[in-house]
Amino acid sequence: MRIAFAGNPNSGKTTMYNALTGRNEKIGNWGGVTIGSKEFKLKKDFAGDQEVIAVDLPGAYSMSPFTPEEGITSEYVRTANPDAIVNIVDATNLSRSLFFTTQLLELGIPVVVALNKTDINEKEGTKIDADQLSANLNCPVYETVSTEKKGLAEMIAKAISLAGTQQKAPYLQADINLQDKNAVDAEDRKRYKFVNGIVANVETRKTLSAETNQSDKVDSLLLNPILGIIIFAIVMFIVFTISQAEGPLGVGKFFEGIFTGWIEAFQGWVSKILENSPAIVSAILADGIVGGVGAVVGFLPLVMVMYFLIALLEDCGYMARVSAVMDPIFKRVGLSGKAVIPVIIGTGCGIPAIMACRTIRDERERRTSTMLTTFIPCGAKIPVIALFAGAFFRGAGWVSTLSYFLGIVLIFLGALLIKGITGYKYRKSFFIMELPKWKVPSLKYAVRSMLERAKAYIIKAATIILICNTVVQVMQTFNWHFQVVKEGAEHTSILASIATPFAVLLIPLGFGVWQLAAAAITGFIAKENVVGTLATVFALTSFIDTDELAMTGGATTVAATMGLTSVTALAYLFFNLYTPPCFAAIGAMNSEMKSRGWLWGAIGLQLGTGYTIAFLVYQFGTLFTEGHLGRAFVPGLIAVLCMVAALVMIGKRVRSHFDEQYELHKGAKASKATA
Repeated sequence: MRIAFAGNPNSGKTTMYNALTGRNEKIGNWGGVTIGSKEFKLKKDFAGDQEVIAVDLPGAYSMSPFTPEEGITSEYVRTANPDAIVNIVDATNLSRSLFFTTQLLELGIPVVVALNKTDINEKEGTKIDADQLSANLNCPVYETVSTEKKGLAEMIAKAISLAGTQQKAPYLQADINLQDKNAVDAEDRKRYKFVNGIVANVETRKTLSAETNQSDKVDSLLLNPILGIIIFAIVMFIVFTISQAEGPLGVGKFFEGIFTGWIEAFQGWVSKILENSPAIVSAILADGIVGGVGAVVGFLPLVMVMYFLIALLEDCGYMARVSAVMDPIFKRVGLSGKAVIPVIIGTGCGIPAIMACRTIRDERERRTSTMLTTFIPCGAKIPVIALFAGAFFRGAGWVSTLSYFLGIVLIFLGALLIKGITGYKYRKSFFIMELPKWKVPSLKYAVRSMLERAKAYIIKAATIILICNTVVQVMQTFNWHFQVVKEGAEHTSILASIATPFAVLLIPLGFGVWQLAAAAITGFIAKENVVGTLATVFALTSFIDTDELAMTGGATTVAATMGLTSVTALAYLFFNLYTPPCFAAIGAMNSEMKSRGWLWGAIGLQLGTGYTIAFLVYQFGTLFTEGHLGRAFVPGLIAVLCMVAALVMIGKRVRSHFDEQYELHKGAKASKATA
């Protein structure tokens, strides 16, 4: 048996699905969080001995799809023939929710209405007569509170009992011609009139003006096009300071010091066990595997604290305000307002951020957003940022803040570039999103979200990063004749011979040595590998603890060993942040774009962007700090100009293609109008 869960965005649908199934699917205060249907069995507490599959559908406002996510919901309930539908209705916004309800009732599938968020109505003095609403809709109505599992058992039992029955619509729908716009508009007006009549009959609302005015005052500040962005910058600076910076506010750094101490003790224990083993075994196991992976896992507290704070901001409703204030800016550069959502999701992981781009309707805007979303640093890049901030900038919070806001700037500049290349013809686009009511964030939800993301981080460290660091250690230990490389002859290793040609290309960026090139290459597998590889190739596993660096003077040792100044360190950091993401994210881009041309264009743009940013930082940073340009300025400038020329050539082809498509579209519209 299958029960479909359908409702408007922000109605509490996924929260209810999680409560019924025990899952922990992503929840957010905006549409587009659930980007595809998800299925899982109901817990025995609700289904008993039966096997009941719950299907969580993307949020939708109407059965006439305006977005791809609404299309998924509409297609499923029309063609998949679920045994019953649970329609989650937001009790705090009844009139908006019931429009979708009336459409579901016309499908003939039994519907049970879950009147959700009734606890909020109780606090505000609003009352809804559930029995009267049930009589008006001709279907069962249950008052529910998903976060407390209130009313869920009775609701599910009713849905199971109705399976196989025929749902009768509350009124007879008139025959209309769906091709006739006037007829469709008339049907919508009729439906709204019916819904408004029901709401007037069942709802008694008490407006608390003082609370409403206070909320409005806060929103007027946060949604101000200038002040709102300034406040966002301050909020994110505080988040990065708490999660990554040193000092009294550095919670993440405090726990990192404790955690890293445990890892170092474990590494020492492994080394002691292997002290009578061959040196090569000790090097691979203790230094390569344990030390390399430990260097990455050591940053886990920083990642967890940041995830926890972001989850609190999402749950209280602030991130929805950020989406709204950024929307006009995104439209100006040729992006859909919905591109705001993938960017915010991208602070956690680039893969779901890329997948969230599918909610964007226009093909060019969707592909552009997919191409640019990964410029925002994801959770996998936090260890890289934390390492360089701690080793070269004394854990300064501005390094993280600059990294994230530079990512946003690159998204805007990249969008303008693609807009110019494709000859984008301006058209109106709409970004519809409900601003959720402010609420005290749930610590339980924030902790669960943090632990879920930390679990994914640990799994990656125990699989991809473990394998990569093992391979790096073996390649560094042996030459091509599989002889152990002697001390002082590290340049003859397999790893050095592979990385050296790439290192030559990085000389104009200030870090043209094979060790740094090798770390950058492994970063394409998983960005955390940059830290693990650096720890391995420079034998710095005992120094990859930014808290200890500050206390023992290890930062000077790391800087001297790597051969980096603060300028070249910043250039290297930006190179790793803004070049193409990990292979998994590139695979997601390929799946979402459905075009090899766009995929290779995205990889080329990202590689060129990272290279150019690092080149500018190193060359002009050296000019500013030392009074002269850096090494290999001319070859680097030639490389950058070649990338620009390649973009122009590709742009001409792409623009020609889009011009043809635009003219064909214009001609088709003209023909249709004439007919």
